[in-house]
Amino acid sequence: MKLYNFFRSGTSHRLRIALNLKGIDYEYVPVDLRTEEHLGAAFKAVNPQALVPALVEGDLTLIQSPAIIEWLEERYPTPALLPANAEDRARVRALAAIVGCDIHPINNRRVLEYLRKTLGCDEAAVLAWCDTWITAGFDALEALLAADTSRGPFCFGNAPTLADVYLIPQVESARRFNVDLTPYPNIVAIDRACGELDAFRRAAPAVQPDAPKA
Repeated sequence: MKLYNFFRSGTSHRLRIALNLKGIDYEYVPVDLRTEEHLGAAFKAVNPQALVPALVEGDLTLIQSPAIIEWLEERYPTPALLPANAEDRARVRALAAIVGCDIHPINNRRVLEYLRKTLGCDEAAVLAWCDTWITAGFDALEALLAADTSRGPFCFGNAPTLADVYLIPQVESARRFNVDLTPYPNIVAIDRACGELDAFRRAAPAVQPDAPKA
């Protein structure tokens, strides 16, 4: 498999986590969003939407991280990222969707670049925008996590699920945007628990081959 991605992209980050949890090897193909490489003809031939990530296996090209992760879950069902029970699966998917539908899409790079370049927002306004939507989502997530007294160290149960795959990249993004995580002890604890696992550590933006070297 070839994974076209960018080290700091939250959607790329979540897909790297999922691949690592599944134990799937892949070739890392960097696409530099900083130089607008994703807008060039070469990458648009891979993904006409010009967004990362894209996963290529032979003649098959998959785009959109939710669809790719669901495909991985169906094709490589062990270890499972979704619980066996239908109601539990709905809960895990809902936790993931708070990040994937309500937080990340309005804080990703192309939206922030529109705020900066088209609407003329300064960096303080951009950070305020990010803080508003991240905290709104985290407020809900924290309440749901706190109410689930049966869960273990992760978002659901005693092993990482789809919810953790989505949450950890968003925590990384929140720190990058200087969001105060003090009100979210459960989210911070889950981030710490995931950080102890090799699959999450190897997926972290700072250790990717296209990340800036210290």
